[in-house]
Parts: sequence; structure tokens; C-alpha cells
Amino acid sequence: MSEPNKIPHVVISDREPGLPYSKGLMASQVMVSGLSPFRAYQVAERIEERLFDRGSSSVTSEELHALAAEVLEDVAGERYAKNFLRWQDVEALDIPLVVLIGGATGVGKSTIATQLAARLGIVRVVATDAIREVMRALFSRELMPTLYTSSFDADSALREPPTRGTDKVIVGFREQTAAVSVGLDALIDRAGLEGTSIIIEGAHVVPGFFDLETRKDSMLAVPVVVTVDDDDMHRSHFAARSIDAGARPAARYSAGFENIRRVQRYIKSQALSHSVAVIRNYNLDQALAAVIDLVVERATERAASLSTSAEGRPVASVGASKGR
Repeated sequence: MSEPNKIPHVVISDREPGLPYSKGLMASQVMVSGLSPFRAYQVAERIEERLFDRGSSSVTSEELHALAAEVLEDVAGERYAKNFLRWQDVEALDIPLVVLIGGATGVGKSTIATQLAARLGIVRVVATDAIREVMRALFSRELMPTLYTSSFDADSALREPPTRGTDKVIVGFREQTAAVSVGLDALIDRAGLEGTSIIIEGAHVVPGFFDLETRKDSMLAVPVVVTVDDDDMHRSHFAARSIDAGARPAARYSAGFENIRRVQRYIKSQALSHSVAVIRNYNLDQALAAVIDLVVERATERAASLSTSAEGRPVASVGASKGR
């Protein structure tokens, strides 16, 4: 049935040149709350319905954000509405967001990083495996042998046996991580220099091997470590990975599984000793929501501290610095 009083579109009055409301754009904004793309689009459709019900041909950005929060609370719950509203303050930050996601092989780092990038509108996602590949082009196997092994069998490339009583798997992993961290540090510095937000994920994102304190003025860095505590669930991740065409064979991970678990215990201990959040990945949606909650919390704290230090002076908006 047609709706004779329904207006063809609603213009956002305080945006130049008076752009009409877009469900696609609103859905992308709503995803910062942690909603999936599908549910975010449902919220955007509900917002459009509410706008049409009002019968007004225009709406301000402030009114639209308030309506979006209202619809989010009705459709998804208070948690998502709160995240959405808090992110509006975060948008005023004049520094890039750098999210570092660490964890052992097979815990779901790459999936979380990809989904997080989509939710937050960050276009740069880099794996530390890529950094290691670049470093392999610069350093020969003879010079840096551990660069040419997997993170969980770097002990096979140690030049000298480790000290008695030490875990050779961890010694090899630490040596490889120390080498890759040189490239990781350069990547973090570049993000700060360019003012571009980025997500860096990989087994080599190990707390204690990079320094974020000295960079706190040039970026908002949020490190997390992802774990899968249950052995069987961790194994199942490798089985799922082997289904994909072109995926690395599951047999190699199965053979190195005990080493992978030892590496995970080490990374987790480093996270706990350096006060870095540990996210348990039992369910992708819940793990992703936990990471988003942490990012929004840290970003909101930073926005509040900058606002206080500015003593009432407005903080410049960056827009492009998010890398969107």
C-alpha cells in the first residue's frame, strides 16, 4: 500500500551540501557500536522509518544521532546505544587509533582484526607475518634463521642450545619476536607520523616487545591478547581453517599443537604482567564485542582527558586520520 504522506527523502540540514539520509552510511556509523553489518542495516532501516513517521523533510546531525541511539537501544540494547554515543566523542580525537591484537597461532586474531576493521571503519590491517616476510627479503637465512620458521617451531633454528632449565620453544619464539618487533615498531611509528589508524595482528604482537608509553601523545594505542583456553576448541580452529582452499595443511598445526599451546601460555603471561587485556575467544561475536568495548572505553577516556587538558578549547576533528 502506498503512503501518500511519505516524503521521498530526509535531508541532513547541517551537512553540506544538504546530503540526504543514507541507510548505507548510517549502517556503517552504527557498526562502531559492535553490531554486525546485517543488524546495523536493520537499525538504519528502522531509523529511516522513524524519520518518515515524523513527516519532516530535514534533520540535524545531532537529532539523527539521538534518534540512532534511541533505535539502537530499542533494537539491540543499552550497551550498543551507549557505545554509539560514546564514539561520537571519540570522533573528535586528533590522533590515530592503533589496535594491536596478539595471540598464538589459530586463536582467531585475523578474523577478529578483519571484523573490527569493518566495524570501526579502519582500512589498514597488517599481519606481523607480512612484516616477517619483508624482513626475510632483507636478511638471509644464515643471518636471521628464526625468521624462516613458524612462530611455534622457531627453536629448530636456534644457533645455540638454550640454557638448561629454559623452554627452547619459548627461547626460539622470543628470538623471532624480537626480530619482527623491529618492523612492528617502524609500522607503529609510521601510523603516528601519518596520522592514520591501523590494526596490527599476529603472534608477534607480544606485550613487552614494543613500547607504547613513549608514543602516547601521537596515537591512541589499544593492545589486546586473544586466547582460546580450551584445547579441543583451539584444535577445532585448525580443522576449520583446513577446509578453505589454499589454507595451510592442518597436519602441520596438529604436529606442532603442543608448542602452539606453550607459546599461547607465554604470550598470555606477558599480557598479564604488562596489564594488557586478555580476550577469550569462545564465541566470535562475543570476543569481537569485548574488543570493541575495550577500544571504545580507552578512546572515550582519551577523549575526556584531552577535553579536560584543553580547558574548554575545542579539540580539532580529524576525519581522514581514521583512515576511512
